[in-house]
Amino acid sequence: MSTSNSQLEKTTSKFDSLRLFLAKETVQSQLKNAVGDNSDSFAASIIDLYTGDSYLQNCQPELVVMQAMKAAVLKLPVIKSLGFTYIVPYKSDGKLIPQLQIGYKGLIQLAIRTNQYRIINADEVYEGEYKSCNRLTGEFDLNGQRTGDKVIGYFAHFEMKSGFAKTLYMTKEQVEAHAKKYSKSYNQASSPWKTEFDAMAKKTVLRGLLAHWGYLSTEMIDTITNEDKDVAEQVLNEIQANGNARPMSFNNVPEAETINNHEPESARPF
Repeated sequence: MSTSNSQLEKTTSKFDSLRLFLAKETVQSQLKNAVGDNSDSFAASIIDLYTGDSYLQNCQPELVVMQAMKAAVLKLPVIKSLGFTYIVPYKSDGKLIPQLQIGYKGLIQLAIRTNQYRIINADEVYEGEYKSCNRLTGEFDLNGQRTGDKVIGYFAHFEMKSGFAKTLYMTKEQVEAHAKKYSKSYNQASSPWKTEFDAMAKKTVLRGLLAHWGYLSTEMIDTITNEDKDVAEQVLNEIQANGNARPMSFNNVPEAETINNHEPESARPF
């Protein structure tokens, strides 16, 4: 048997394992509890994510599902192109372990659900736009005239319904230094830091802003502080011990975008 055929059979086996795991009654029940009538659609989006990501295919399929379940509990989609969440493989003891990472859009979504924010935003800052910082008040003036297409930094800003407002700005170099120091996946080819740098940079600044000055709901605190705590193995063992398998139908699955309409890195500085 050729190497290519052997690799194809191995990949096919992982796809089958993923589908069989999703077919477990306990898994279906947890998805139903998390996303209601969108459970079939969410399960289909997990399959699409796995089949379209060659890096995730090096991970144990069941662990990928368990990380996706964390997103389901938060009612955030796992469709990578939407940018709400990412499931990133990390190297641990020579193995690739999937880990859920919340994107900046996911953080904004969680903040909106608290009903405490009037305005919340994060974006790039281009050369010429940064003017000054008032170190006494912490206010940044980013209203300069843009002079080019080079991104020099990133900001996050919120204003609460109470009137309290705060802005955080970080240069691109500061964001890169932070990512190199705290991100386990920064140097990996599969890392969103390599494929979605601007989105990850905005998340870093927004996370820092919210962690230090924002109003945090319980789920936001859990997301910010526990993002690197991998409990997938424990949950997986429980499901494997108690779950029963039966066929799962993906017929007439709603479009994945409907998930977005369903209402909705260890302890680091941010």
